[in-house]
Amino acid sequence: MAVYAIGDIQGCYDALRMLLDKISFSPSEDTLWFAGDLVNRGDKSLETLRFVKGLGPAAVCVLGNHDLSLLALAEGYTKASNHTMQDVLTAPDREELFFWLRRLPLLHHDEALGFTLVHAGLPPQWDLDTAGQCAREVECVLRDDTAYHRFMAGMFGNRPKKWDPALAGVDRYRFIINSFTRMRYCTLEGKLNFSDKGPVGTQRNKYVPWFAVPWRRSRNLRIVFGHWSALNGRTGESGVYALDTGCLWGGRLSALRLDATPKLCEVECDQTCPDPGAGKAETGKGGLT
Repeated sequence: MAVYAIGDIQGCYDALRMLLDKISFSPSEDTLWFAGDLVNRGDKSLETLRFVKGLGPAAVCVLGNHDLSLLALAEGYTKASNHTMQDVLTAPDREELFFWLRRLPLLHHDEALGFTLVHAGLPPQWDLDTAGQCAREVECVLRDDTAYHRFMAGMFGNRPKKWDPALAGVDRYRFIINSFTRMRYCTLEGKLNFSDKGPVGTQRNKYVPWFAVPWRRSRNLRIVFGHWSALNGRTGESGVYALDTGCLWGGRLSALRLDATPKLCEVECDQTCPDPGAGKAETGKGGLT
């Protein structure tokens, strides 16, 4: 039995199938971990969602920012220009797919394997116990119909930017969502930065990658994550594995073997997003980025 973690697919279904052929994936024997952002920008978001959902227990998937934005778009809580998810919005099985998405976790930890999966990262103030508790809080909200609609209406936004255990309500949930699905850089004190998105070294001086904060409380974890294609699969940090290798930007789709010595397998992506701004929320309040 093999376990592989796969980076952001973003609708590149054909590349996913090529990658699974390359690693000789068997749904009856192997397990796939998906780092979120199954949808948008690529041309086969619907096929991707149906395939991953259809894998059942052979797949573990965490939510990414594009997945959450699809849910918000479906409920009318945001408008996005040039998104590529119309096929999902008009699919006859859309409600089944949304029901499934709403029940995906924000964090997955496997004690036996010794790996933790998130989409974007963990703020430096969180250890595994805190991260798990925060993830469960928002997961419960997403699965409750009344709380879900109330949260979706206030999900987008960049504040608060720093963790405080006393945070409550929508502010608390928004920080949790932003940490798990949107963060890249932060200050050494743990204040999140949503403006700098490029390769390490291009950020403003006071910011560092979330995984490079010296006192980060999750340093004892081996973490796999996606979201940050500008890293090109390299973090420079032992035990922190970046899986988004820019399939949509003329790069590659990557899978990391987790149950043995970590080993990367990649395929070239055969499509490139024609518009770097595709899928950007018109609200300008956090949106899909």
